[in-house]
Amino acid sequence: MKNEKIIGLIAGGGRLPILIAQGAAKAGCKVICAGLGDNPDPQLAGLTDFYAKVPIARPGAWMRKLKKNGVTDAVMVGKIHKEKLLTPWRILKYLPDWRALRIYYWRLRKKNKIDQTILQAIADELASGGIILQDSTKFCAEYLADKGIMTDIRPSAGMQQDIDFGWDIVKKITQTGIGQAITVKEKIVIAVEAVEGTGKIIERSGQFCKKGGWTLLKAAKSDQDLRFDVPCVGPDTIKAICANGGKCLVVEAGRVIIIDKPDTIALANQLGIAIVGL
Repeated sequence: MKNEKIIGLIAGGGRLPILIAQGAAKAGCKVICAGLGDNPDPQLAGLTDFYAKVPIARPGAWMRKLKKNGVTDAVMVGKIHKEKLLTPWRILKYLPDWRALRIYYWRLRKKNKIDQTILQAIADELASGGIILQDSTKFCAEYLADKGIMTDIRPSAGMQQDIDFGWDIVKKITQTGIGQAITVKEKIVIAVEAVEGTGKIIERSGQFCKKGGWTLLKAAKSDQDLRFDVPCVGPDTIKAICANGGKCLVVEAGRVIIIDKPDTIALANQLGIAIVGL
C-alpha cells in the first residue's frame, strides 16, 4: 500500500526546492530528495529526511535512490543550467545512463526539444519505473501570484499601456517554447527570454533602454503542466530589475510563483517597483 506521507523531491537549484521541502515537511510528509548534481542549494540537504546527490544525466540513479526510500510520488523543481548541457563533449562529461539515452533517442525521437517536451519525456520515463510526478505547486500554493496590484507602488499610465500591449505578446511567445518573459518600453519589445533565462534579459533591457522605466512581463503557457517548469520570480528578480532601470513586473496570477512572496513584495515597495498579477 502506497505511503501518502512520503514525497520524493527531484531538486535543481534556487529557492523553490527549499520552499517545497519546507512545505512538504509542514504538511507532515517525509521528504526524500535526489539533488541533481551541483545545482541544489547546499542548505537543502538539512531540510530533508534523506538527501542524495545524483548525476544530472542518470535518471535511473534518481529512481533507485527514491524507490529505495519508499517513494512513489515525487515533485521535480529547481533550476538546471541548460547552457551547460550544450557544451562540447557533453556526453563524456555527463555519462548518461540507459534511461537518459532512452529518453533522448526513443521518447524524444523526431520531436522538438523544447522544455515541455523534454520534461514530459522525463516524466513518462519516471512513471515507467514507478515514480509519478505530482503538481509542483502542491506544497507552495501560498507563493503563487495574486491577481491585481500586489505592491503599494502602482504602474504609471505609460506602464499600463505597456502592460496592455505586452501581455498578449508574452502569452503568444510562451506557446512557442522559446521562453516565458519579455520586456517592453513605450510599446516596443526590448528583449525576449530564451535559454539564457530571465536574469539575462533584464540585463539586456538595461543595456538597450538606458532611460529605464521598462516593464518585465512573465507568464505561463495556457497548457502549462504544473508538474514541472512553473515560472518563478523573487527578490533577485526585483533587485535586477531595479539595477537595470526597470519599474514594473507583471506576472500571471495563480500560475507564476513569487519566491518568498512577502519579502519580495516588501523589497519591491522599497525599490519603487510595481508588481501586478494578471
